[in-house]
Amino acid sequence: MSTITTAPPTEAAEVKSRVRRFQEAQAAIKQEVRKVIVGQEEVIEHVLISLFVGGHCLLTGLPGTAKTLLVRTLSQTLGLRFNRIQFTPDLMPSDITGTDIIEENPSTGHRTWTFVPGPIFSNVLLADEINRTPPKTQSALLEAMQELSCTVRGHIYHLEPPFFVLATQNPIELEGTYPLPEAQLDRFLFNTVLDYLPAEDELKVVDLTTTTHKPSVDVVTSGAEILQFQELVRMTPVAESVARYAVELVRATRPNQNGDAPDFIKKYVNFGASVRAVQFLVLAGKARALMQGRFHVSYEDVRALAVPIMRHRVLLNFHAESDRLSTDDILRKLLDWKTTPRV
Repeated sequence: MSTITTAPPTEAAEVKSRVRRFQEAQAAIKQEVRKVIVGQEEVIEHVLISLFVGGHCLLTGLPGTAKTLLVRTLSQTLGLRFNRIQFTPDLMPSDITGTDIIEENPSTGHRTWTFVPGPIFSNVLLADEINRTPPKTQSALLEAMQELSCTVRGHIYHLEPPFFVLATQNPIELEGTYPLPEAQLDRFLFNTVLDYLPAEDELKVVDLTTTTHKPSVDVVTSGAEILQFQELVRMTPVAESVARYAVELVRATRPNQNGDAPDFIKKYVNFGASVRAVQFLVLAGKARALMQGRFHVSYEDVRALAVPIMRHRVLLNFHAESDRLSTDDILRKLLDWKTTPRV
């Protein structure tokens, strides 16, 4: 069985040491985050996978589900520079990227342009309620998310890696909101949904937040080490059969794809997932495998991550709306249809 890998020739002992440190760090991050955040295990896993892949994560949840608190706690644990942008209808692109101002030298009287960086110049950027601002301002994030740079008055300013955007959006109170354009949605690795906690977890939240106790979060890693983790994830091998399964799964979401799509996709889907979905499925699968102590990607990794990776990349038509089917319903049906090959 052939394997797709880009790993350079590295000593086995060194690789094992790096993998050991990766697993220690991700376990320590989870332990610190759990001091503040109760439950939401799957959400925490998706956020960490995004971090280790070098991608961005969209958090969709009702008010009071600890979206902002999760991001702030994670940035404290990682020891990274954190900035928060509260998106509002009057937010301008320059409020995100920064702007040039004219400064006068008191001694010479000469005036010069000086660039004042905006909040985008950080390592962890929380874009809070990103769907509250117009598309022109939303698009100010596009270049930064894809190219790690921003352009102001024709000048390109590069962002220091790691750069990690965690955007939140509220699925209710849709009046006065601006749905994210498909081009921007496609740049998010995950669209992770935060739901209400079980009763026992809610009781733990009450115990944790209604006393004088204030949990202290320790720094367990650094930006330089996170970049090493991202390199390690890309070195993880994936079997050609698993990569092919990911490709076939994504191609099956496209209704016009030469007979690869099942009938229910052709009936309910207008546009399927892009090639970026395949790339993210494989990359996220590599990170998930390492986090679980494995050294290769499995079919289960691909299947476990398919829904949060593709739910914002598949556009349904009016037939789905008429039959009250959501994107998640269609994707779960697709997973039932596209079973894993027998070994």
